[in-house]
Amino acid sequence: MSEPTEEPTQPTTDTADKLTHTDDSGTAQMVDVGDKPDSDRRAVAEGTIHLQPSTVEAIEANDVAKGDVLATARVGAVQAVKHTWESIPMCHQIPITNVDTEFSVADDRIELTVAVETTGKTGCEMEALEGVTTGLNVVWDMCKAAEKDGDGGYPDTRIDGICVVTKQKKSI
Repeated sequence: MSEPTEEPTQPTTDTADKLTHTDDSGTAQMVDVGDKPDSDRRAVAEGTIHLQPSTVEAIEANDVAKGDVLATARVGAVQAVKHTWESIPMCHQIPITNVDTEFSVADDRIELTVAVETTGKTGCEMEALEGVTTGLNVVWDMCKAAEKDGDGGYPDTRIDGICVVTKQKKSI
């Protein structure tokens, strides 16, 4: 096996001009990856949910009425990874070989990192992004009663910073 190579997370000038999910007439299409060789692939994505400090304290104390927030968010993240192909129209169904989730808790936020691994013909960055997005949405859902203000809004709650941190591919 060759050493893992870091792929750029932003398109290069050459690839940015060519849309791969549309044909010459502009019709959406799934990319044909049939002729590509299988590779070991890994992608890592991250994001942050900002919360009131009292909500973070309740999460850490496992004192949220709906249950264990981080355990439930972890399950939601893994489930989202496995079902990405069902929610992103041109995404291939890929064999997921591993999912790692890691939460980092601060006074007023929780960061989630999701790493996804597969062996196949296409990458797994969309799966990592879906895992982060869903995991953070689960945190919001489980804590929304504590986060609501008197008008039913969420002035202190937001999700941001969702991005692909790394994308790796090794030939097999």
